[in-house]
Amino acid sequence: DDMFCSECYCFLHLARHCRFKIEKDRMNQTSCAKFTLPIDYEHRFLPSVYIIVFIIGLVKLKIISVFVLNLGVADILYLPVLPFLVVYYFMESKWIFGDTFCKITRFCFNLNLYGSIGFLTCISVYRYLAIVHPIRVMGRITATHSVAVSVMVWFLVGVQSLPDMFFLKTKTRKCYHTTFTAYVEDYLKYSLGWTFTGFCIPSLITLACYGHIAVVLWTMKRTDKLQKKRSLKLLFILILLFSVCYIPHHVLKNLNLWSRVLSKRKICHEWRDRVYIAHQISRGLVCLNSALNPLVYLHGNEEIPAQLRQLLQRARQIINHMFLSDSGSVTSQQRGSRLLSCFAVCLLKPEM
Repeated sequence: DDMFCSECYCFLHLARHCRFKIEKDRMNQTSCAKFTLPIDYEHRFLPSVYIIVFIIGLVKLKIISVFVLNLGVADILYLPVLPFLVVYYFMESKWIFGDTFCKITRFCFNLNLYGSIGFLTCISVYRYLAIVHPIRVMGRITATHSVAVSVMVWFLVGVQSLPDMFFLKTKTRKCYHTTFTAYVEDYLKYSLGWTFTGFCIPSLITLACYGHIAVVLWTMKRTDKLQKKRSLKLLFILILLFSVCYIPHHVLKNLNLWSRVLSKRKICHEWRDRVYIAHQISRGLVCLNSALNPLVYLHGNEEIPAQLRQLLQRARQIINHMFLSDSGSVTSQQRGSRLLSCFAVCLLKPEM
């Protein structure tokens, strides 16, 4: 741990110079008053979550199926861009990496999010068939089928995520995760359709499958106790994933877009500020899906608790020292370049 801390000292030292401020969308040509918050959710909360996910994501254990492999790929796709997002928010939302890379960063997030949801759905359906209808599917489901389904999932996720790339993402040196105000009405329509096809339908399928599995295992007296325990534990993990990561993100994202549409029309509501704050928090929580996904297929491994404790201790050491005040001054660009250097050191650390 001492070696880890020393290697990341540059990261800890640079993070002390962050100032606290949240600014509303500068492109909002409206009469709605800006507001100031005591806590900088965007420039403090999001980098903290990204750091935790980055550290946990560096360690990937064994995989057990084609779908689990693809679930891991979906997580890894987002991992390389997290350091750039940390730099972006520590530099008070100043994007220095260009418009193309901004779109790539957001595209990787969408692939991670909706790829994870898609493959969790596939795992749910296959386990439902194996537990509830074992005789019907015996010998009929092969690895070839799994590969074909995986290709179809990636294709559908890519098709749904691609239109997001055509919305303008950068203006006034920002990298919007949606788009700026001029196109917010069109983006809201796209987001609602995307939420329905990419989240609502897979979520209903997943919850229906595991709900049926739970009922079957609970009512069957001859069911192996270990299998019953693992299946019910997996159901709990999925409920945790959806209730903490996925549901708040999609609900609050669309509410925030709607509030921006109203603000553009110079219609201001009291709930606007509360929705904005909750949306910033949900953006950090949805990022945690990459850290929680391994629990879906590793919950039966006895080594996991010890490994997670070790990883979380390292993450806590970084966050505990992240916002300590210090004298001196460092420019935003210097802070950003040194943060990336430090992430590179962490990524190349042999024991990780």
